[in-house]
Amino acid sequence: MQTPAASSTHAREGSPSLWRSDNALLVYIALVTVVVHLILGYRYGWHRDELATLEDARHLAWGYPAYPPVTPFFGRISLELFGLSVRGFRFFAGVAQAITVVLAGLMAREMGARRGAQLVAAVAAVPFVLGGGYEMQYVAFDALAWVLTAYFVIKLLRTEDPRWWLGIGVGIGFGMLCKYTMGFFALSIVAGVLLTDARRYLKSKWLWMGVALSIVIWLPNVLWQWQHSFVSLDFLSHIHARDMREGRTANFLPQQLMMTGLRFPLALAGLWFGFFAPNGKRFRMIGWMFVVTLLLFTVAKGRWYYMGPAYPMLYAAGSVWGEQWLTTAQRGRAMTVRWAVWAALAFEFVFTTAFWLPAAPLNSRWWAITNQVQGDFREQIGWRELVQEVAKIRDSLTPEERAHLGIIGANYGEAGALNVYGPEYGLPRAISGINSFWYRGYGDPPPQTLIVVGLSRHFVDEHFESCRLAGHTWNQYGIKNEETEDHPDIWVCGPPTAGWPAFWKDFRYYG
Repeated sequence: MQTPAASSTHAREGSPSLWRSDNALLVYIALVTVVVHLILGYRYGWHRDELATLEDARHLAWGYPAYPPVTPFFGRISLELFGLSVRGFRFFAGVAQAITVVLAGLMAREMGARRGAQLVAAVAAVPFVLGGGYEMQYVAFDALAWVLTAYFVIKLLRTEDPRWWLGIGVGIGFGMLCKYTMGFFALSIVAGVLLTDARRYLKSKWLWMGVALSIVIWLPNVLWQWQHSFVSLDFLSHIHARDMREGRTANFLPQQLMMTGLRFPLALAGLWFGFFAPNGKRFRMIGWMFVVTLLLFTVAKGRWYYMGPAYPMLYAAGSVWGEQWLTTAQRGRAMTVRWAVWAALAFEFVFTTAFWLPAAPLNSRWWAITNQVQGDFREQIGWRELVQEVAKIRDSLTPEERAHLGIIGANYGEAGALNVYGPEYGLPRAISGINSFWYRGYGDPPPQTLIVVGLSRHFVDEHFESCRLAGHTWNQYGIKNEETEDHPDIWVCGPPTAGWPAFWKDFRYYG
């Protein structure tokens, strides 16, 4: 029997091994991504899409036209904990993505990887985590749901314990509450079952219990959609038509190379492991899941980043194959390959941080290059100045006009920004016909004087009484973006010529 002193000594000796364990190393890598997001997450400002999420977070529901309820739910928690902090609002998105880093390493372990290969799989997942987790958008939670579901599939294939179908069901149900593209991944799982030895699970009660569980989890959102005439189908149809019209769905397959970068060979190794390696036969379903998802998005003409959450399972499988191949390679060649792999992963980390995170000083040469790589950052500039301009216009109105004032924001960025910063200037809450803003109406009593942001002269002259140009959007950095270039005019108008009920009925639109 150990004495208390001996037990204490044993605990002290055992503690360091816990901190240096494989799990601990995976967590450390994940924490690095959270720290990077915390350091850079406050820069520039709110993205237009985040302002929509923030507004919906103030009006929790089981669904919204633009997305299911999970992202606004975590947005609400952020608001309660951190208030109107850009960094705080983005916190849970960063954490959700960080969890996928750990899961990538764990998937590699389940497929037979030792420590080094687990770390490769985890670090390979980091670039998408950094780029997809720094903003509070559904991309982060959607990715978590996909990777979690893939992890449960791999647990099922390794252990052959059918009870893991319950976990798969939870992952799919949660994913459908994050983003409806989970439906494509669910179809790929069905295909993986039908095309592999996993067909035997069709006779298992656990598979069908998993299916039922996924439906039960998703059911509140389905009921919301039914109560709102399945509005998301109209929204998605509109957005998809816009994306195709503007060329956003073009080059889907070539852009997968942009998404994977120097990790593309690792992804190919994952496919090879799943389809051709003898010791990967057990995990063949993973290969089919990726291929079928890729084909579905190609046929449906999805956006290039929709495939992002499918790659961690390939990186995990590829790291397993690579580790096994290195055991048969000559010592010098194996060392060279290891150094090349880690050098490529380090480069990807630096590149992603430099050009896919808000790191560049505004208006610097670095900033210019960043905005050529992707254009989200410029859309985070100028929201407070827009609200200041609206407040200035409000102050120029007569007391009678201010007494029954309303403000219309054409898009959710304008309306959202007015509702974030407007209270500081005593402005009324903005109204809009876009997405879920439309459901919140135009107020009672209806406004008789309107400050209209972002609509064209043709529209305001056609729909409102006595409009006059009162100002323009701007930002202190002189940065050109959608607000300053595409629809900079701010109008002062009378009420709708057709009356508020008739106008509002036709003012509904998506974006």
